[in-house]
Amino acid sequence: MEILRTENLSKIYGKGETKVEALKNASFSIEKGEFVSIVGPSGSGKSTLLNLIGALDNPTSGKVFLNGRDIFVMEEEELAVFRRRSIGFIFQAYNLIPELNVEENIVLPLLLDYKKPDKEYIEELLNTLGLTDRRHHLPNQLSGGQQQRVAIGRALAARPAVILADEPTGNLDSRNSRDVIDLMKLSVDKYRQTLLMITHNENYASYGDRVFRVEDGIVTELGGSVR
Repeated sequence: MEILRTENLSKIYGKGETKVEALKNASFSIEKGEFVSIVGPSGSGKSTLLNLIGALDNPTSGKVFLNGRDIFVMEEEELAVFRRRSIGFIFQAYNLIPELNVEENIVLPLLLDYKKPDKEYIEELLNTLGLTDRRHHLPNQLSGGQQQRVAIGRALAARPAVILADEPTGNLDSRNSRDVIDLMKLSVDKYRQTLLMITHNENYASYGDRVFRVEDGIVTELGGSVR
């Protein structure tokens, strides 16, 4: 089942001599439950692509369909609610709320949406992520790897249509990086989540069911054409 589709997605910054075509006519489709890795040199357009899919930025032209809905025809308020419910984000910098403990950070997206957390599911998430005994710890009492696990839990909490991860291991050492990637892969398989992950590490990219390369704003699929 198709969960995500882009059609001729483009983003241009600046005008005239300062004009930069950050993304050029990206068209592809992703099925529910797929793990897609996105690779490419710095400044190639990878983060621009993810920001457009996540509705954190508006395209110059083109469309993004998520769960069959054209996200850029929505009014701003409707889009904000749709994004909160349908898209989970995992960033390099964790972005945890320092005053909230592990469990509170994980359930935060649900509380923002006035939803009652499913206690059984949250318990299972904490267990899967190896955080059960740290549920009452604050972020400053956790290692970088543990903080990123909390961020993964937060992204999974609302069971979004898609999870977008931008260099999720960028601040971690190699051992913690492997643990985080393993956990993301496990979570995607276990909960049949759809994940798009930007990485500079080709070994981690190989965890994906498919690998997209972005270079000079052009998206191609390694080992075949983008479908």
